[in-house]
Amino acid sequence: MEVIQPYIGQLTFGGLAGFAVGYAIKTVGRWVAIGLGLVFVVVQVLASMGYINVDWTRIQRDVEPLLQQEHLRGAWDALVRVLTTNLPFGGAFVAGLLLGLRRG
Repeated sequence: MEVIQPYIGQLTFGGLAGFAVGYAIKTVGRWVAIGLGLVFVVVQVLASMGYINVDWTRIQRDVEPLLQQEHLRGAWDALVRVLTTNLPFGGAFVAGLLLGLRRG
């Protein structure tokens, strides 16, 4: 128990900080999704009224590479690397982050 004692505070703080960041990311993500959905509706309404013309094929071609598994995994790895830089409690932080994303 004496060996673990110095790390309990770091693990607790790391887990709580990770949970808070994960919860915040998920909450902000919801608002971003709502905003994008509203923009899509406005664009579709304007297109149906003839005010604008949208090239959905070009948009799909430009966005599709960003949604590939390799790109998403690289973005996730970069996020975790940035958030855990110089943190001795990185493992607890990542566990808390995943729990916050799940519960948020």
